[in-house]
Amino acid sequence: MPRDLSARLAAIVEALPLRPGLRVLEIGCGPGVAARAVARRIGGGHVLAIDRSARAIAQAIAGSEAELASGHLRFRHVAIEDFELEKGERPYDIAFAVRVGALDGRHPEAGRTARQRIRRALSKGGRLYMDGGDPLREVSLDD
Repeated sequence: MPRDLSARLAAIVEALPLRPGLRVLEIGCGPGVAARAVARRIGGGHVLAIDRSARAIAQAIAGSEAELASGHLRFRHVAIEDFELEKGERPYDIAFAVRVGALDGRHPEAGRTARQRIRRALSKGGRLYMDGGDPLREVSLDD
């Protein structure tokens, strides 16, 4: 299973406005390579990486032993259109998504629901980034 970032994912992680202490939500994490890279870049922050695929989450967990042990990275099996903060879970400063069907326009109704869920999961002033820019674009969550 992949542990290293592809050039494309490395560019995406590099483009995120990361700094120590941030709380980051990755939507559609796949095997977790970007989540691990983000966790290393935000120091004492926290990354929650989600995916609708149970297989992807199992792969991500299997490849992230050290990062999970640090307490700065978690994975959750959930589709973004079903995502809710858990009781006591603090909102996130940044969310990012790469190749997520519910957010790329292929599924408009799922996209509307997903954006509502993301808006609720982000702190005031929180920002959403998606692929499709150079290499990312910021997406407004305003209605």
